Amino acid sequence: MKPSRCSFCKGKLDEGKTEFVAKVGDEVISIKDVPAYVCENCGEAYFTPEISRKIDEVMKDFHGHKLLAHPIAAGEVEIKV
Repeated sequence: MKPSRCSFCKGKLDEGKTEFVAKVGDEVISIKDVPAYVCENCGEAYFTPEISRKIDEVMKDFHGHKLLAHPIAAGEVEIKV
């Protein structure tokens, strides 16, 4: 079932793709082109239960060292006020 509106800004959701990024210890995993409902206003992404299960499987395989992962360039910035 498609969510009706963004829970953050109440914007309209459209079918699209997004990138799922998670930090696991000192490593970052990035899953690109994940099907999602994406808010046209703020960009918040919502996954169907099926896609959420697939992401969970990928994360489980990542934790179990069953994935062949390639390092990607990344930067980390700390902002102090």
